[in-house]
Amino acid sequence: MTNLAKADQPSIQSPEKEKIKAYLIGTLSQDLEESPPPANQRRQFIIDRLKVIYGKTELKLSETLRLQIFRDVLDELLGYGPIQPLLEDPEITEIMVNGYRQIFIEKQGKLIKTNITFENDDHVLRIIDRVITPLGRRIDADSPTVDARLPDGSRVNAVIPPVAIDGPSITIRKFSTDRLGLKELIRLESITESMVEFLRACVIARLNIIISGGTGSGKTTLLNSLSSLIPEGERIVTIEDAAELQLRQEHVVRMETRLPGVDGRGLVTTRDLVRNALRMRPDRIIVGEVRGGEALDMLQAMNTGHDGSLTTLHANSPRDALSRLETLTLMSGMDIPIRVIREQVASAIDLILQVSRLRDGTRKVTAITEVAGMEGDTIVLTDIFIFDQVSVSQDGEVQGELKPTGIRPMFTERLKVAGFSLKPEVFGANIAEMLATNRRRH
Repeated sequence: MTNLAKADQPSIQSPEKEKIKAYLIGTLSQDLEESPPPANQRRQFIIDRLKVIYGKTELKLSETLRLQIFRDVLDELLGYGPIQPLLEDPEITEIMVNGYRQIFIEKQGKLIKTNITFENDDHVLRIIDRVITPLGRRIDADSPTVDARLPDGSRVNAVIPPVAIDGPSITIRKFSTDRLGLKELIRLESITESMVEFLRACVIARLNIIISGGTGSGKTTLLNSLSSLIPEGERIVTIEDAAELQLRQEHVVRMETRLPGVDGRGLVTTRDLVRNALRMRPDRIIVGEVRGGEALDMLQAMNTGHDGSLTTLHANSPRDALSRLETLTLMSGMDIPIRVIREQVASAIDLILQVSRLRDGTRKVTAITEVAGMEGDTIVLTDIFIFDQVSVSQDGEVQGELKPTGIRPMFTERLKVAGFSLKPEVFGANIAEMLATNRRRH
């Protein structure tokens, strides 16, 4: 169950404070228009002018109130207004603005209501414009939704009226400054050392991998971590709606989709970029998320020599991931029989990693599943690792264990050719148990 609580945000709210803030912001904005300083001197210019303007008011405010007003003014002119302190808090992972009166955050997997507000709907719209304008994106009554990103890589979605009934809404999925690598995921018990050892072999052996999961389950984090296993010297092409991947390899080409301009021109879709990537001599193609007809192009790339490709999609289980992939392929507009699509999927995809956000807010890789081929018209899936949930404690903590099923994947020979002879312990406790375990097919 989602827990809601009041965030402990130190703030001093009063009509007088808001009037003082409005006066300082208005005066400073006029000064910035009349004599704009160089970009690298803008912050210092505002601080200096703020002290002068405040001094002229002859107000005798407490030091605490004065500092908070100064901070609010700086956030308004240089940052993202009331939500700037939330963006700077490393423990907050998501910020949700439900109209100007209501702001929620996610902290340690829990939803918390803050006591922070915007002034009005126009104030929220100004912050949305500040986010999207540098990216060349737009939002208006004709195009009332937009996806964007902050300079630090945080993902932003904004919705305005007439679509947003209760006023402009902003959702920010914060990008962690401390990038979670595989070691951190092991420490957080999101994955085990045996699973990482297995996945390292799969990535280096150039298996095609899909990361499946729901919203906020950690798909992009896991994709980032797996991408770090790609050897140096390989040419990597990444395709995303909003650039979030932070690859550390040297030979990387990053591409981003583009929305149409006011005149309706300039649209560049994920499908356009996937097709273009095939002409760029890629060793690896990484698509941030497959959500449309580009699924067909991705499958064809995987089946025509572009092994080792990685992507994510929204689905609640490995079986659902395959069903969704079939649906997305049909969205390409090609009249392809469903059996042919399934044959393409079974031939192209080697592995599905299912990631889930559990009831207690923790995120785990809940299944590593092999696409083992076809039997009749059905794609056969085999679980290699699973999360076995046992119970839920009184305080809501999910109890369970990440463990191997005792089954070796059918592509074991491909791993050996790549130089990986994984020990039996990676896949199960001992040979006797492995022989006693029935092959899990679903």
